[in-house]
Amino acid sequence: MNHLVKAYLKFLLHSKSEHGIHSPFVFDLVTKCFYDNSHYSEYTTLKNYRKTLLENKNTIEVTDFGAGSRVFKSNTRYISAIAKNAGISPKNAQLLFRVAHYFQSETILEIGTSLGLATSALALGSKKSKITSLEGCSNTLNIAKTQLEKFNLDSVQLIPTEFSNYLNTEGRQQHWKLIYFDGNHSKKATIAYFEVLLSTATNDSVWIFDDIHWSKDMEEAWKIIQNHPKVTVTIDTFQWGMVFFRKEQKKEHFIINPNRSIRSHLFKKIRL
Repeated sequence: MNHLVKAYLKFLLHSKSEHGIHSPFVFDLVTKCFYDNSHYSEYTTLKNYRKTLLENKNTIEVTDFGAGSRVFKSNTRYISAIAKNAGISPKNAQLLFRVAHYFQSETILEIGTSLGLATSALALGSKKSKITSLEGCSNTLNIAKTQLEKFNLDSVQLIPTEFSNYLNTEGRQQHWKLIYFDGNHSKKATIAYFEVLLSTATNDSVWIFDDIHWSKDMEEAWKIIQNHPKVTVTIDTFQWGMVFFRKEQKKEHFIINPNRSIRSHLFKKIRL
């Protein structure tokens, strides 16, 4: 926890808003997507999707193939607790919706379905996309399947699989336009997924790595990804690391706070 606190304070001190961004591509992304204050009707669906999970007091046995949990001490977990503690936050779900809505990627890959909170944001944001979501735990995947059907989100293909099995076979044969990496928060696995999927990247690809500051291990993985010669533009939003392969742009790294009010509040306190 101390690592996260220190990393977040460092992020707040170095992050920027739209001011000082000289890349038109990144400037448009920040002003038209990150800071889009529109009240989308889909936000209500995201809220209700989460609400039904938070009200679900059933338990399931979770198979965890990733780096483990800082919250749960047992693999027998309440569905409501998973939604509350392990799922994407409401604000980040809205941001993910806006990112999907902004790019309108034809094909989307999600690595780590869990209960489908992020999946629903992707599906609602880009309704014409073909979405493939991978999950290693069959019990959580069944909950996600029920939820997505309940909310008529039928553009998602759910695949029960260990991630590396799929990515090393069918996964590397596709040209994914958007990939959301949220399945295994370890350096080794993150780099492995990054490398195996590199051949699928195009000039228009958008890759989003979740929890890049989750540990020193993940921060090391993020640095390796940033420095890769095929990567041109990266954006650190603290929660996510966004990666682009735009050949027409010079290599540049941005640290951008998607919530301007938090940063301004911090500096107001510092000045006082």
